[in-house]
Amino acid sequence: MKKIILLLFILTMILQAQIDNKISNEVQKQIEINSPNEKLLVWIFFTDKGENELNKLSQPNKIVSKKSLKRRAKVLPKNKLISYSDLPPSKNYIKKIEETNFTLRHKSRYFNAVSGYVNETKLTDIANYKFVKKIDIVKKYHKRIQPIEKMKPVKKTHTLNKKNNTHSLDYGESYTQLEQMNVPTLHDSGLSGKGITICVLDAGFNLLEHEVFDSMNIIDKWDFVDNDSTVGGHSHGTGTLSAIGGFKEGELIGPAFGADFLLARTEDVSSETPLEEDNWIAGIEWADSIGADISSTSLGYLDFDNPLYSYTWEDMNGDSCRITIASDLAVKNGIIVVNSAGNKGSNSTHNTLMAPADGDSVITIGAVDSLGNRSSFSSVGNTIDGRIKPDVMAMGSAVYLANTGGTYSRGSGTSFSCPLVAGVTALLLEYDTTLTPMQMRDILRENASNSDSPNRLMGWGIVNASVSLNEIIINQLPENYLLIKNYPNPFNNFTTIEYVIEENTFVRINIYNIFGQKIQTLVNEEKGIGKYKINFNADNLSSGIYFCSMQYDNKIITTKMLLLK
Repeated sequence: MKKIILLLFILTMILQAQIDNKISNEVQKQIEINSPNEKLLVWIFFTDKGENELNKLSQPNKIVSKKSLKRRAKVLPKNKLISYSDLPPSKNYIKKIEETNFTLRHKSRYFNAVSGYVNETKLTDIANYKFVKKIDIVKKYHKRIQPIEKMKPVKKTHTLNKKNNTHSLDYGESYTQLEQMNVPTLHDSGLSGKGITICVLDAGFNLLEHEVFDSMNIIDKWDFVDNDSTVGGHSHGTGTLSAIGGFKEGELIGPAFGADFLLARTEDVSSETPLEEDNWIAGIEWADSIGADISSTSLGYLDFDNPLYSYTWEDMNGDSCRITIASDLAVKNGIIVVNSAGNKGSNSTHNTLMAPADGDSVITIGAVDSLGNRSSFSSVGNTIDGRIKPDVMAMGSAVYLANTGGTYSRGSGTSFSCPLVAGVTALLLEYDTTLTPMQMRDILRENASNSDSPNRLMGWGIVNASVSLNEIIINQLPENYLLIKNYPNPFNNFTTIEYVIEENTFVRINIYNIFGQKIQTLVNEEKGIGKYKINFNADNLSSGIYFCSMQYDNKIITTKMLLLK
């Protein structure tokens, strides 16, 4: 009998140890300092996704949108456009958890988990379920948004472009922040972000009736804080959204004013309530499933809350923070993830980055002023594993923005440099939709102002949209480019077109604009074997993208030309 009792005791201890192992040390420590019966905000991770769930992988259109599948096709094998991480957590498992009075907040496909509130007395009951793998704290951050410097409404003087008459659009007071990155030349060529979907994740968009949003195409929006579609709450999102895609000629123009937008409110800054990571994770998964091409997030975490709930600068290694892991998973699915570096300034002994800015796959943005000098508040690298961060820089001091009351203000923070760069990525992606997130990151880095000597303060330097586009154009030249090419490219008024004929044939060479309209016929005759050159005068044409098409021997070869005046 004593042996049986001893065995039962040992089994009980083993089972209890297994249950204790499921509950993280952070949860157990929090229980010790909490008041009795206080509820905890926790992650509950599952061992699998339930019975027969894998069968859903054969029906990808029922899991994510067609646009999401098209985007994923750039980075994933055609037979693996969706994976286990795209399947939702088991409804049966969630139902069982809710029977313990668990209050559900969010479901995570990426992590096969749910987040929500639970009484500490119920944790053991939940851990007893065989399908529960782990219970952990939902990490929280204390956030202070860099304040917007309010200013009186600016009169529409139209002085910048009317005086210089150098670009097709009148940017008003937003000219400086775009010209620093050479964005207007891309607008002159007809690029606006058309056809690209950008998800802006922020603290709320409380003034969508502002005039800069009159022509904006918002295809969907969701509030992950209040679980509704209102997405109000704060002027911060109004500012970042206007910086990336607002359009009011003579006042403010964002780089990607022609893009489509998804709006996700993932932060609550109406009080001192810490921000929870599960809101942002739910937001990026939502954007992924709908088909976002780019995400822009201006998370400016400055101070950390209770260490049991938060990450520290020592966790900035690209692998510790759940929102960083989620960012990497989004990039794996083809989303270009652009994130602000943070507003903690410089520290000579360690990084001041804020997750998910530490991600290897994340394009991390620092801030400079109008003269190109690093803004003192801009967070610095490097990551704990030695990678250089930030990646690139844009204007983040005194950025011209839409503000409450239908007015305009100037705001300072990496919160506003981030959307400017996200807008540039939309322009480049519009030109070449095949670009992957990592290709986009490398193009921005290699053509930025500090690319020869990147460092922890400025990264690769200030983005140069025009030079980046030029590199894309050069990389797109066909393998048999010797048959037809032009130089210089980009060009100003004059360029030389060179072509090679390998046998006697009839040759026709036409110039077309981006709308497919024929501008001019340069060659229309029989040609013998040889190498030919012809000069093209574009003096009467406006800046933009043009196509040189050569037809011969039932073949058509086309090359892109960029006219910059």
